[in-house]
Amino acid sequence: MKPVTIHPEGWAPALGYANGMLMPDGTLHIGGQIGWDKDKVFVPGGFIPQMEQALNNIADIVRAAGGDVADIGRLTWFVKDKDEYAAHQREVGQAYRRVFGKHFPAMSMLIVKDLVEDQALIEIEATAYIAKS
Repeated sequence: MKPVTIHPEGWAPALGYANGMLMPDGTLHIGGQIGWDKDKVFVPGGFIPQMEQALNNIADIVRAAGGDVADIGRLTWFVKDKDEYAAHQREVGQAYRRVFGKHFPAMSMLIVKDLVEDQALIEIEATAYIAKS
């Protein structure tokens, strides 16, 4: 069995990358998600709305693969502005819980100089495990 590309229904095409790759053993690799919606339009409002949208995108990809957010074992965050992240810890937590509830996978955060999409303030990638029935 080969890896299966995971692309949520109704999303604009992924060009030159895959949003998710489900491996034969059930491991789901989710490519970096940014703060744009299914039509590749950035959500307004800055860092917190972009962060929440990126997490929602991850949740949508996991569900498209047959799983749920509780199946996510790892998140890696790429943030352009450490000070902005640190100044909004309460809002970060609130937005996170709206999407992931009280599920807290292993996480890493890297502060980066820039991201490929100029409007992106954050990018988050994930790894999940979708158990076979």
